[in-house]
Amino acid sequence: MNSWVLLGVAIVAEVVATSALRASEGFSRLAPSLIVVFGYGLAFYLLSLALRTIPVGIAYAIWAGLGIVLIAAVGWIVFGEKLDAWGLVGMGLIISGVFVLNVLSRTGVH
Repeated sequence: MNSWVLLGVAIVAEVVATSALRASEGFSRLAPSLIVVFGYGLAFYLLSLALRTIPVGIAYAIWAGLGIVLIAAVGWIVFGEKLDAWGLVGMGLIISGVFVLNVLSRTGVH
């Protein structure tokens, strides 16, 4: 499977696990707690496979950047957390940084 697809699925699994972490209420609820363990396990396994061909610095920058943006969106949409204009600006800058790393930089393997 394509390493970039693996990285994308790993990011989604991490976002699902982080969302479930909040819903687990300190691991006091079984179903969300199981989702946390499975989600993080899957996320790290897929990340390890993606790292076979994607440089670790690039993969982690994408993982962290997109994870931050996606979990902030989940917090806003699902959990009703506040997201102000500066938060949106910051997320736009994160997305811009991921774009620069992937499209403009010659650092990673493309």
